[in-house]
Amino acid sequence: MLFETLTFYFFAAILIVAAVSVVTSRNPVHAALFLVLAFFTASAIWMLLRAEFLAITLVLVYVGAVMVLFLFVVMMLDINLDRMREGFWSYLPLGATVGILMVAEMVLILGGRYFDFLLPKPRDYSISYSNTKELGRLLYTDYMYAFEIAAVILLVAIIAAIALTLRRRKDTKAQDPSEQVRVKRADRVRIVSMPSEKDL
Repeated sequence: MLFETLTFYFFAAILIVAAVSVVTSRNPVHAALFLVLAFFTASAIWMLLRAEFLAITLVLVYVGAVMVLFLFVVMMLDINLDRMREGFWSYLPLGATVGILMVAEMVLILGGRYFDFLLPKPRDYSISYSNTKELGRLLYTDYMYAFEIAAVILLVAIIAAIALTLRRRKDTKAQDPSEQVRVKRADRVRIVSMPSEKDL
């Protein structure tokens, strides 16, 4: 069995365990860490398939989006951050394990060209071949309508998320600049004529 096959099964096992842990974990911090590990492992599998553009896009877009989404959820739920900081040392072993696994994966994939005994030689592709160019050609020719429909669905989802979270609170005070511009002196200042007081 080739080492590339063993590496694929290693990454696949980590991906399955991380995906199951995302669903079964009760702590949202643990679930987010397992989800990041799952994305990194899927990216490593794509690197094995020589799809470097997809692997980098998965890390940049999905890992970044997951972190932004997690912060958004923390802000929406108004979680007590002081209590979360108190449990930092309880999260440290899991976080360190996930970090070490991600570093090991990246060393195995990206360092394969330096460690010839670890990974097999790359396949003999043509020099002019570019998987990014092929992906773009397929995306804007054969799958153009599906790509546009997905973009419209994502736009509708963004607008729906904003509409669902936009709430007007009754206890907030806001200024209306148009009313401030239209105001006149008679609307704000009233001169009252009062008789002067006489000393007894």
